[in-house]
Amino acid sequence: NQGQNSSNRKWMKGFKLLGILDVQRTPCARDAILHGAGGSVAAGMLFFLSTSRVRRSFDVGFAGFMLTTLGSWFYCRMNNAKLRVQQRVIQEGIRNKVVYEGTSLDPTNRPRADAPSGPS
Repeated sequence: NQGQNSSNRKWMKGFKLLGILDVQRTPCARDAILHGAGGSVAAGMLFFLSTSRVRRSFDVGFAGFMLTTLGSWFYCRMNNAKLRVQQRVIQEGIRNKVVYEGTSLDPTNRPRADAPSGPS
């Protein structure tokens, strides 16, 4: 059983890009790198097909990789940050609802101005 746990830990270690970035554990890294790979192939191939310059096509492909990867990563991280803020607001609202439910501070218990105050 001990041998199985150590082999599982090795498998779950993840893939490190350039020995720095753990792609499996870093949010948005995997998708950003895949988008960057697609962007580099598209940019390099299109430039090569239009100019037939191999060296410059590689440079354009590398620039396409960098721009697409960084753009995709920043977009994903911004969306994740926005989602975390929305979750915090919703959690605080639910917490306040539980705390104030049934009290005079409950916003759903307040009488409306257009509603009649007594029996008609």
